[in-house]
Amino acid sequence: MKFTTTVKTIYHCSLERAFKTPMLCDISKVHTGYGVMPKVLYCTDDKDWGKQGSKKKVFAAKTISFKGGEVSSDTVIERIENKYWKIEVSDFKSWMLGFTKFVGEWKTTELEPNKIQIDYTYTLHSKALLLYPLNWLFTKTFWRIYMKRVLKNIEKMVMNNEPFLYP
Repeated sequence: MKFTTTVKTIYHCSLERAFKTPMLCDISKVHTGYGVMPKVLYCTDDKDWGKQGSKKKVFAAKTISFKGGEVSSDTVIERIENKYWKIEVSDFKSWMLGFTKFVGEWKTTELEPNKIQIDYTYTLHSKALLLYPLNWLFTKTFWRIYMKRVLKNIEKMVMNNEPFLYP
């Protein structure tokens, strides 16, 4: 079963900055943790990150529900320059409420110069039939709140012209 949620916002910056910042900047400033979601600390095996098909291992801090260390792998499924990213988060190293993977999409649309609409979507995949009601609730409430926090973190990075770590 797939559970999807989308949040939207407007960033006041260049199209390139709105497109590249969430994927090519320091991920520890994007995923700062919230509730049971651990703070991302760093990534490894990421020398080609940002290119279609590239992968990286993600490491996170200890929380009440996670021992700390490697938490997942990220893969760039699709990249259309200045328009669209599609990534997959999978290979979870801890139990994730029966979810098998998360597929994230980041769409940028230039409404006018320095006014960029962001459509941020996540589809959470589960094969745990008995957990479907909990999966739906998690996606529509907790994950949606988390995504809004991520959008705010990225906006701060955009406004601060954070350097890109990857080409």
